[in-house]
Amino acid sequence: MQAEDGELVIRVTAMPTDLNPYGGVFGGWLMCQLALGAASFVTRRTGLKAVVVGATDFAFPGTMAVGDELNVYARIERVGRTSMTIATRGIGRARASEAHTDVASGQFTFVVLDGDDRPCAIADALNASVA
Repeated sequence: MQAEDGELVIRVTAMPTDLNPYGGVFGGWLMCQLALGAASFVTRRTGLKAVVVGATDFAFPGTMAVGDELNVYARIERVGRTSMTIATRGIGRARASEAHTDVASGQFTFVVLDGDDRPCAIADALNASVA
């Protein structure tokens, strides 16, 4: 994929338990994978616990089937004092193909927490992880 898609944070295969009653991959499963990838992305950047406090702008432009691979990309959209907004994009690859399809996207806002589960300044965490 391209650099503007962000960093690859999850690669997973859709299984039968991930289907909706109509036989397609459940949108809730896609949202969950995007959220898991975004949380991992924030935690790796800050070294702190990250909890989701908001999720917006979901779109599901394509479909996936059992056996298709989901690749989740994440990039920083905004950094606040204690929060970080992450843009995610899910790209599906058919099981027996190299063809890729956009299947999901959304944004997640996380607050980072210190050891006492209290919001803490992201700048301090980012500076500590660089040192």
